Amino acid sequence: MTAVWLLLGLVGLVLLLLLISLVRTLFIPSRRSEYVPAPDPARTSEYAEKLARMVRVETVSVPGENQREKFLSFHRELESLFPLVHQKLEKTEIDGNLLFFWKGKSSEKPLVLMSHQDVVPAEGEWSHAPFSGDIADGKVWGRGSSDTKCSVMAFFQAAEELLAAGYVPENDVYLSSSCTEEWAGDGCPKLVAELKRRGVRPWLVCDEGGGIISEPMGGIHGNFAMIGVFEKGKADVRFTARSSGGHASTPKPHSPIANLAAFVNDVETHRVFRRRLPKEVAAMFRTLAPYASFPMKWIFSNLWLFRPVLLQVLPMISAQAGAMIRTTIAFTMQSGSDACNVMPQEATVSANMRFIPHQGMEESLAIIEKRAKKHGLSMEVLQATDYTVSADLSGEAFRTVCRVVEETFPGCPHSPYVMTGATDARFFQEICDHVFRFAPVIYGPEQMKGMHGLNENIEISCLPGAVDFYKNLIKACI
Repeated sequence: MTAVWLLLGLVGLVLLLLLISLVRTLFIPSRRSEYVPAPDPARTSEYAEKLARMVRVETVSVPGENQREKFLSFHRELESLFPLVHQKLEKTEIDGNLLFFWKGKSSEKPLVLMSHQDVVPAEGEWSHAPFSGDIADGKVWGRGSSDTKCSVMAFFQAAEELLAAGYVPENDVYLSSSCTEEWAGDGCPKLVAELKRRGVRPWLVCDEGGGIISEPMGGIHGNFAMIGVFEKGKADVRFTARSSGGHASTPKPHSPIANLAAFVNDVETHRVFRRRLPKEVAAMFRTLAPYASFPMKWIFSNLWLFRPVLLQVLPMISAQAGAMIRTTIAFTMQSGSDACNVMPQEATVSANMRFIPHQGMEESLAIIEKRAKKHGLSMEVLQATDYTVSADLSGEAFRTVCRVVEETFPGCPHSPYVMTGATDARFFQEICDHVFRFAPVIYGPEQMKGMHGLNENIEISCLPGAVDFYKNLIKACI
């Protein structure tokens, strides 16, 4: 009888908590994102043409190759497009990487605006040639148009216009652009080393990564400024299985490929890494809650109650959101025998890992290595870097970025965001405490799909807003 009463009490408590959360949700006003770019035909046309000219200069970067001459060609195009920047700012070029110094009234709180020049290769059949820079259907088409020559164009143009108006920034400003970002090369580290040599410690760094995302999650409609406040660590790892080989007509059990397959299946079908809701992700959900459909609003507004459920279902709802709560591993490459009738003496599978702060590089690698050894595999870490420290969500620098978003994009909600990919921004963490990942352009589903894929493009209507954001950020750093 006691057990029955305990069960009834538990059911009653659950119902009470659900009722409390439901009432709380009903009192939260629903909101809509109302930001759309204001028409500005003259500026839109000018900026689109400048971006198109930048896209037409092919800047595919190749790991390990010296491609300085290629990027010097791109620099000459920049000099033609932004003459005042090149006349009035101090330019430093290091192996194709660029750093411009704009002397301000003070050196107390330097600002760094950055994005990369290089792009990934363009393969497959495109509706517009990948380096055509075509302007059609309200878009600039081509590799680099959205990732991320749009940002490079916007902050160079912002500086060009402020210089033309005779503006002198309150604090020093640096324009930084590496040419090795797409393969995590040494370009940005060289620029950071140069700043260290000069004794510069930036107050705020703004790189790519986040952006104005259309429909950041299913059921949440409109444009939202998603500001990346830290990024996950990453590693490339290779797992190897070995045997004595032999003829495929007399196969032995537990072949290298079978062992690898068992390992991959084990990792794919079991929960290998802990799930936890970082405070930055919790803040994102609370921010987005008023804009969500009612079921999502109910859950996001009451994380105190629904957190355990959310941690269970989030990876099934959204791969992007699921990656924000745990370390991930994706198997990407494999090798074995060179002939169908030969058992391999050695077979490998490679994977890309991304580390979350609550289970960082060292712990995550140890976990996956232990799992690999269970299947008789050895593991080799090809390269690895840990997660970056998050910017302070209550700090002055984050408030400054949010205020500039509000000023530049009226009606556009802003939210912290966890960068699950990797950017050059992580190299600046060594010398700056306030590093943000936010490209002030609109990325809809088409633009997200085109990044590193076919038919990359950017809507030209968002380009004036991008230029204005950088101008306003420069003015706000006082």
